[in-house]
Amino acid sequence: MQLQESHSVTFAMSCAIVGLSGCAYFYLSKLLDNSVIISVLNAITVRHLRWGFPNCFNRIRKLGYQWIH
Repeated sequence: MQLQESHSVTFAMSCAIVGLSGCAYFYLSKLLDNSVIISVLNAITVRHLRWGFPNCFNRIRKLGYQWIH
């Protein structure tokens, strides 16, 4: 952190100053391959043009996929 380099403060103090937890500072996002989700949603919406999110979500669950929305 730049705050640690320019001022002699600890990592915990610098996180407290900016209001950030240490876990959030070191967090690495997990990039998922959404191609399967996209293809399933496209197949459903092509067939059922007027369906909104709840109907699509319920159909995905009935097909056996357990993705969270």
